[in-house]
Amino acid sequence: MNNIVLVGFMATGKSTVGRQVAARLKRQVVDTDDLIEEKAGKSISRIFGEDGEAVFRDMESQAAREVSGLSDTVIITGGGIVLRDENMEALKKAGPVFCLTASAEAIYHRTRGTSHRPLLEGDDPLARIRDLLAVRSPFYARADYIIDTSTLSIAEVADRIIHVLREHRPDISGEAS
Repeated sequence: MNNIVLVGFMATGKSTVGRQVAARLKRQVVDTDDLIEEKAGKSISRIFGEDGEAVFRDMESQAAREVSGLSDTVIITGGGIVLRDENMEALKKAGPVFCLTASAEAIYHRTRGTSHRPLLEGDDPLARIRDLLAVRSPFYARADYIIDTSTLSIAEVADRIIHVLREHRPDISGEAS
């Protein structure tokens, strides 16, 4: 399989880091959220609003099964994909799972002013972030590796992922920074 899987809460850097790791290791990149939007023909915000979170989570499970069969790919996932055991099992079969984390305050700062985060709608998004992180933390802890991105640059996070990969797989080639 030889994939690299990124999980973690929204705004922890999965998409940006994943694209950088893929470019540096000369791999393709697939984002489960992009797959879901393409199949649904609408944005995730619209799926949540029109069909509900349960429908979205079912679509997310289908995407997890789909990407688990890929090879030589950096797989970027949505923040809640870890909530179903079947998804984590599929992702772990695909390759090492890296969880990117960040403090609630860093996530709040990164998401402030965005309108495409349906789970953060309401009067107190920081409190909502803290609540969601508390619920999801045990699920994120099931990843093979955890990297806190709160104070790291995108390049530093990518460096750490590539370093870990090379420690365990010396045959991994690609650009190091």
